[in-house]
Amino acid sequence: MFRCLLLLLIPFVSASIVRRQPQSPSQPRFNANSTSSNHSNASCSFWLEDIAHQGIAPFQNNSSYQVFRNVKDYGAKGDGVTDDTTAINRAISEGNRCAPGSCASSTTTPALVYFPAGTYLISGDIIDYYYTTLYGNPNCLPTIKVSSNYTGAFVIDADPYGANGLSYGSTNVFWRQIRNFIIDTTSVPASTQAVGIHWPTGQATSITNVVFNLNSNAGTQHWGLFIEEGSGGLLTDLVFIGGLYGANVGNQQFTSRNFTFYNCVTAINQLWDWGWTYQQISFNNVSVGLNMSAGGTSNQAVGSVVLFDSEFNDVDVGIIHAHSANAYPPAAGALILENVDFSNVRTAIQGPNGTELPGSQGTFNVPAWAQGHAYYPSSTNFTELHGYITPNLRSPALTSLGKYYTRIKPQYQDWPVSQFLSARSAGARGDGVTDDTAALQQAINNAKSGNKILFIDAGDYIVTSTLYVPAGSRIVGEVLPVILATGSFWSDINNPLPVVQVGKVGEVGQVEWSDVILSTKGRAPGAVLVQWNLASYNAPQYSSPPPGYTAPGSYGHGQPEVLGPSGMWEVHTRIGGFAGSDLLINDCPASGTRNISIPPNDIQEECIAAATSFHITKSARNLYMEGNWLWVADHDAEDPQLRQITVYAGRGLLVESNYAVWLVGTSVEHHSLYEYQFVDTQDIFMGHIQTETAYYQPNPPASIPFPAIQSLNDPTFPAYCLNGSSFLDPNTILQPNQLSNDCDGWGLRIVDSFNIYVYGAGHYSFFYNYNVTCSQQGYGAECQSRMISLEGSYNNVGIYGLATVGSQHMITFDGKDLVPAEDNVAGFTNVIALFRAQQI
Repeated sequence: MFRCLLLLLIPFVSASIVRRQPQSPSQPRFNANSTSSNHSNASCSFWLEDIAHQGIAPFQNNSSYQVFRNVKDYGAKGDGVTDDTTAINRAISEGNRCAPGSCASSTTTPALVYFPAGTYLISGDIIDYYYTTLYGNPNCLPTIKVSSNYTGAFVIDADPYGANGLSYGSTNVFWRQIRNFIIDTTSVPASTQAVGIHWPTGQATSITNVVFNLNSNAGTQHWGLFIEEGSGGLLTDLVFIGGLYGANVGNQQFTSRNFTFYNCVTAINQLWDWGWTYQQISFNNVSVGLNMSAGGTSNQAVGSVVLFDSEFNDVDVGIIHAHSANAYPPAAGALILENVDFSNVRTAIQGPNGTELPGSQGTFNVPAWAQGHAYYPSSTNFTELHGYITPNLRSPALTSLGKYYTRIKPQYQDWPVSQFLSARSAGARGDGVTDDTAALQQAINNAKSGNKILFIDAGDYIVTSTLYVPAGSRIVGEVLPVILATGSFWSDINNPLPVVQVGKVGEVGQVEWSDVILSTKGRAPGAVLVQWNLASYNAPQYSSPPPGYTAPGSYGHGQPEVLGPSGMWEVHTRIGGFAGSDLLINDCPASGTRNISIPPNDIQEECIAAATSFHITKSARNLYMEGNWLWVADHDAEDPQLRQITVYAGRGLLVESNYAVWLVGTSVEHHSLYEYQFVDTQDIFMGHIQTETAYYQPNPPASIPFPAIQSLNDPTFPAYCLNGSSFLDPNTILQPNQLSNDCDGWGLRIVDSFNIYVYGAGHYSFFYNYNVTCSQQGYGAECQSRMISLEGSYNNVGIYGLATVGSQHMITFDGKDLVPAEDNVAGFTNVIALFRAQQI
């Protein structure tokens, strides 16, 4: 991920806003339209605490290295009296791990640090490490209680500041999670700054199911969540009580789902962004809901915000922004609201010139409201929006109870440990050497037939042919185990075959899959890391099972669950750039590709590592994906200098499903032909999606080394991309408005599809043949010509909150360049609020 350091801007709440008196929050709000059941487990028993822990980290040198760490085994008491700071930090750090300040990144020392039920008193910061999951007991959330003599800065610090700034490069911090905690700072005086979580981070990261209980006294300086840099990421199911800021955040992009705020001065203080998506947010008794006015009218720091399926209750000012006809940059400050309820709100939207949407003591709904630049297929000129608009005509296939369907990531807290089957206990080794194909397949089969959940212990599992996952399977990994495909089975670039095949064509049922990485080892030009064929059930139209309802089959212990779509949470693909991949700096250095001739005669064959990351086929239906990162490595994650590498993978995410796919907080990066492609499909929800073009392009161009396969509807590229024309001259990019090639892969391609809804998108092209000059401000966005293509027939295609970097044209419509980047400058990025094609 390209690192872009931006200035930290912290605007303050207007002095004219009077904070309401605190009220006691009701029971924290959970997803009203989720299929997850209420937990019936009255005790604190949790399977992860009881299961045998056999996970290994095969690519580090310590045979006694512990992946799973229970903080009580390291001396933490959790009794609310003993200071547990040192014990917790020892549980995280022990084992020569990738420590902030001494290690840039590493995949070799993963750790799952587990907190049983209890109250953990701390007096200093908990320092999070690279590739770490901090995991609390979901049945009895552990409380991290900050003592009154607290001397730290951030209760959980994921990237400490040192003499030279942040210890880790924030846009290169990957593969980490925090889940299931209460963070309580109420014992710290209100006048002393205390911050719950400091989270400047990148892709494949998440915070889930955390309550921030902050000091609510007058003059409070407490913040819940602080993010000032990075390129995220997913944040879900968070509750904020009290504090100056619930969330004080700035990042290139994030998807934030199911936040609830009570009694904050400002619930969300948006420091900066290129694009941020907020879904199902509830603001309750706060002075300001969302303040996105950072930088003011002269230097707007916020690119765009998309907020939908949300509510403001008992709020002074719902949203504050700095956008106006004369604001700078002119396209920044884009805002989209859709299906937002206001109840007892004094001012719904406040701009730099005062009230723009008045509130009411009663209740009203905003179907859709927007500000910023909008485009339609009829013109290459933008329309300036500032007011009510027509909302998207949502497909009923994607909604539940009138909102877009969502699914909480399952943790199986109602299941006893006897209902889990360990992959290593079933015979798989996970040592990065042994062929585990047969053992893993047998474990998958046995778990399904025994109605058990397959627990894939930490490790690297070599497979040499396709693994088949049947309907009815549930799979969960321990701190992102790796399925590592290698061998001649995937040698044919013209005949791609799956590494993991979920369902067969015509198969119907449900699969749940979470916390696993799929990768290749060495050359695998015919590998499709995931092929999803399974047809699952429609999104339920009720929030809980009706009286007497029993789901077909047995779907868990405790209350019956509603049978609905399949789900895949934080399952990632990682192609190259990590220990065990044989695709590192010594194998595939970027410097070796910079003088490739056109047509190429010296492509490094051993670095052609995958055909496709993820293929959702025509037979698939009803798949919910959340927090998935499909990454072709641009750098060596084990290299102290994080030097660039050149690894080739053909296609990112290909969707051909004819019914209902949800993509929540997904990103796809550095594939050759495209990142996202939708062909002959319908009923797709996306928010927020993010891409990066391969750094080496256009040398070689997108059409190399993967031949276009007609049955996969691969895009084709102009013939001159192969004739060695002057576009390869690196000096070309130094002069604005002289780029004239279409030889780079698409960020997003939509062909013959309808009911496609994008709620936030960032498509970035930072490099031209590894030269970064092209994406810098003042150089005319000259890394590539085009970024998004709509082709063929289409209806109900809508894009909210689009940001691009380095592309001359933001959207191309049936071959016509429709949205010029130069008309939509928003600082480092180019931003539009809305593009809509043929809404019916």
